[in-house]
Amino acid sequence: MKTKFLRNLLMALFVFGVLILAGCSNNSETTGNDDQGESGEEGSEERMNIRVFAPTFTTEPPTDDSPVLKAIEDYTNKDITMEWAPNSNIEDKFNITLSSGDLPHIMVVPNKSPSFISAVEDGAFWELGPYLKDYPNLSQANEIILNNSSINGDIYGIYRSRNLGRTGVIIRKDWLENLGLEEPKTIDEFYNMLKAFKEQDPDGDGQDDTYGLVVSKYEGPWDVMQTWFGVPNRWGEDENGELYPFFMDDNYVESLNFFKKLYDEGLVNEDFAVMDPAQWSEPVISGEAGVQVNVLDEGHRIQDKIVEANPENTEPITVIKAVEGDHGLLNLPTSGYNGMLAISKTSVKSEEELKQVLDFIDKLGDEEAQILAGNGIEGRQYDIVDGELVNHAQDDPALLAEMDGLNQLLTFIPESKVLTPAGDPLRELEEKLMKENEEIVVANPAESYISEVYSKKGQQLDNIILDARVKYIVGQIDEAGLEEAIELWKQNGGTDYIAEINQLHQEAQK
Repeated sequence: MKTKFLRNLLMALFVFGVLILAGCSNNSETTGNDDQGESGEEGSEERMNIRVFAPTFTTEPPTDDSPVLKAIEDYTNKDITMEWAPNSNIEDKFNITLSSGDLPHIMVVPNKSPSFISAVEDGAFWELGPYLKDYPNLSQANEIILNNSSINGDIYGIYRSRNLGRTGVIIRKDWLENLGLEEPKTIDEFYNMLKAFKEQDPDGDGQDDTYGLVVSKYEGPWDVMQTWFGVPNRWGEDENGELYPFFMDDNYVESLNFFKKLYDEGLVNEDFAVMDPAQWSEPVISGEAGVQVNVLDEGHRIQDKIVEANPENTEPITVIKAVEGDHGLLNLPTSGYNGMLAISKTSVKSEEELKQVLDFIDKLGDEEAQILAGNGIEGRQYDIVDGELVNHAQDDPALLAEMDGLNQLLTFIPESKVLTPAGDPLRELEEKLMKENEEIVVANPAESYISEVYSKKGQQLDNIILDARVKYIVGQIDEAGLEEAIELWKQNGGTDYIAEINQLHQEAQK
């Protein structure tokens, strides 16, 4: 009897001890979680493994044992498995991965393709909008670019930032100086400059062989310049909150009349409607044309070629943002992004895991992480000598292979912090104006809306309007012809397109 009692007592003490130890273990885990904060990372002994689908532009992207990748892992406190796809067929690889159902944690989405939109509608990716405010870098995302990259106003990918205010005017600075002209500030001054470049022998060769503005069959310059006249960016909004297409704006014909005037007076190349965009910069380089409306950073590329041919002409190019019209100083933005980082629900199953992945993406916006992904490791891929960047990787394939493509992970939110070589004055001016442009760009209020009508008939609808614009500029149709084109646009799906866009707009406002 006594033996049985002792045996039961010992058993009870043993169970009690096990429970105490288990309680201590649980308390320890709870305390550790409290110390981790929102991301749940700081006190964690095991690092989360994050799989990333990303494009590669090389046949030898970084491997798992890349010292640069390991340094990024240490900085972000995550293990990273890169799943590289050749950029040449990134769309196909993206679609194959989607259809497999085995989605990595993060996917670099090239664009808002029908397959991505369909996957979003099927619930394959997290909606990230409500979470971005909780992260120091991501909370500084540009609202215009967020909207541009969204799907009907919802954020299903963190955009990879590019210059929003990239467009501007490239001018032969040496021609301005030869004619004693100042940079134009208004539309009238812009016209007068083009006229002088046509008529006043700006290159001083005594020949009537120059003109003002070069345009190719790429329609971008007309889109940019019509914005100067107050024409909306794709869609305008009336006083009742209704959206309407840009060519129905009151200022549209005024802008076309200006373009027609340039054409009629020979201030723009006669063959613009058929010129190959690949040859677009050649007339400025060769000294035939004096002005191009393009991305600002084409300016230094044009200058480099002019200087290469004539080293004595050291600063032949300058750039400006835009010129001012009756509606103020306005410019057309780019979309402001190149692809997105989408987070799948296949691998990221809980909100806690989502926050860890967002923490990873946010940390990649820190200066140290950007430099690692963009420049490599100091003392290995690069050095700083007398305050200047010295790149060792550009001439060493082995060093380059340790980092090449890791910059595809970067969002550059709120800005790029990658080290760059010292720039020349023109490059510095381009960067300065791109930044200033962000204050004057005209947003497209319908940029994020996904239209079924447009997905089926968009190319046909666009061609009707673009063809009519060209025909008006060269004098093949008049205002009555423009109206006929607009009626044709409406009859071929345009009326339904407007109705659909406005329905999406109303839903987004709610």
